[in-house]
Amino acid sequence: MDENKKLVMIFKNSAGKKVSISIDDPKDDITEQEIKTAMELIVTKNVFKKNDYALVEAVEAQIVTTDTTEYDLIL
Repeated sequence: MDENKKLVMIFKNSAGKKVSISIDDPKDDITEQEIKTAMELIVTKNVFKKNDYALVEAVEAQIVTTDTTEYDLIL
């Protein structure tokens, strides 16, 4: 079994739609304040645009953990 974690950051863009950015394998001891600061910096510096719409607000963030079990299927 393989466990994967990713940080999913959700923003609102200038068209009013939600846009998410995910980062694989965030550090285990990341704090809510560190995430908030990073998201605010992304908005302030206008680092990313999607379809020419700037990210204008940090909405939410979450750590998503998934477990993957692979099967060989060769019997």
